[in-house]
Amino acid sequence: MPDHDRLTDGAAVAQDAGWGGGAYGGAPYGGPPGPPGWGGWGVGWVPPKPGVVPLGPMRLGDVMGGAFATVGRYGKQLLGVGAAAYGGALAVVLTAAAIAYSAVADHLDRILALGADEDPRTEDWVPLVVAFGSVALVGLIAAAISTALMYSAVPAVLQEAVLGRPTTFSAVWRLAWSRLPAVVGTVLLTWLIVLVPILLAWIGFVAIVIAAVSTDSGGGQIAVITIGVLGALATAPLATWLWVKFSLAPSVVVFESQGPIGALRRSSRLVRGDWWRIFGITLLAGAVAGFAGYLIQIPFSLLGMFSSMLGTVNLGDDPNPAAVIVAVGGYVLSILIGQLVSQLVVATFPPLVTGLLYVDRRIRTEDLGPVLAEAAAVPPQYME
Repeated sequence: MPDHDRLTDGAAVAQDAGWGGGAYGGAPYGGPPGPPGWGGWGVGWVPPKPGVVPLGPMRLGDVMGGAFATVGRYGKQLLGVGAAAYGGALAVVLTAAAIAYSAVADHLDRILALGADEDPRTEDWVPLVVAFGSVALVGLIAAAISTALMYSAVPAVLQEAVLGRPTTFSAVWRLAWSRLPAVVGTVLLTWLIVLVPILLAWIGFVAIVIAAVSTDSGGGQIAVITIGVLGALATAPLATWLWVKFSLAPSVVVFESQGPIGALRRSSRLVRGDWWRIFGITLLAGAVAGFAGYLIQIPFSLLGMFSSMLGTVNLGDDPNPAAVIVAVGGYVLSILIGQLVSQLVVATFPPLVTGLLYVDRRIRTEDLGPVLAEAAAVPPQYME
């Protein structure tokens, strides 16, 4: 059988296998790990590049360039899912805020009508606090679900981007939504594991401070507080180490159809031996996304300030709550839109880099490159 036919048949078999099934998901990203090392191509063979990255060990430029290339080629799918996720979250928060305002509007009117020497009554400010806390909780939950959906959508796109195959918004959405519960569980477990050392250190720090204040007012108090602060800061490296150790877990959930606990274990094994490199590249990706998000928010902030200045001109000397809300509404709306657009960048680029690092680690440790080349029906080229 000619090589081309063999590779084409192999790709068809791999594609028919799907992404599910088997202990590690399914071909070509699933299946049991192959032998460690980078020997699948043989001596003198150059890894092909059917998609956004070469199917060999990736350098920094390959990872970052692959992330940018994925955004360029699959931007509609990524931004479509992101807009649906964060737009839906924004709509939920605005609806919750409108409901909360309608429920406490009378209390807000009475508080705003108070003079400078008058104190608000308990029956007026307590409902406001409850309403604000409820809206904040709804916003937190909506943001968490939206972020988890992006963590699911990005690997769903990368599965095809690495192989150079097209995909659609509906296909990405279905796969991302089906893996959403597992991704949410993985993210929550990761944050709990990372935050536990910090919380324990701060609890100990607070206890030490309370004990020092109640028993000693001299120089010993300063020494104890200093020790407590240093102890709290000492947990930061541990938290960072754990965060990098489990950073590939969301990609594992989607690529290999693993559960949260299995994904954490798998990420730990893949990161082993390459912690510093993954940490540096992930940190760089976060910095790039954060800077881009900041630049995106600047024009929206300026537009909001201009809108707010125009609105305050018509307030008069004795504004009512409705007039105040209308005056600041343009500013708030501009800030929310800017935050939404910047969040699309911040929530898309770092997971893309993390997903490519996952593929890179499997190529390096499990010789996944030849399998991916066969699935993509692209043979490696001979090095001249």
